[in-house]
Amino acid sequence: MAAAQDVLLLVGRLNYVWTNTESLLIYVIAHLLGVEKDAAIVVFLTLNTTRARIDLTERLAKLPRIPVATRDDVLAITERLKQQSKMRNKYNHCIYSVDEQGEISSTQLMRLVEGEKDVRYGKVEQLDAREMARLDNAVREITDISKRLWTFIRSRPNFDERSI
Repeated sequence: MAAAQDVLLLVGRLNYVWTNTESLLIYVIAHLLGVEKDAAIVVFLTLNTTRARIDLTERLAKLPRIPVATRDDVLAITERLKQQSKMRNKYNHCIYSVDEQGEISSTQLMRLVEGEKDVRYGKVEQLDAREMARLDNAVREITDISKRLWTFIRSRPNFDERSI
């Protein structure tokens, strides 16, 4: 069982690094569309889900006019983002079960699973040391994705550091 404070600190870090990393897609979208950052911000904010933003970025990268190296870089980055979005979604859309000592013992997903004759919800998973390590690893991986995005963004010929 994990101390509530430790879990909430890690989930807070997860949200912080995720939000900052996802917002970097604005620059990737601007580059792929060949537009100014302001226009890319409008596009980014109009799409109200991470999935839609990643889908758009991937589809733009696959356009015939996009150089193969750019396409491959963008698709590699978005694939990593999709993998980490699973952990982010889990901890943003779950209920935390607390034991008698006030420690978080498990998570329960708030998702329906519909069978032919029944409806179930909420896969329960223990929040043990192994899961805490997975959560900590997700924070590190998202941070690394952010660094990779910055490397990509800064390598673009029309990138202007003043536009940040």
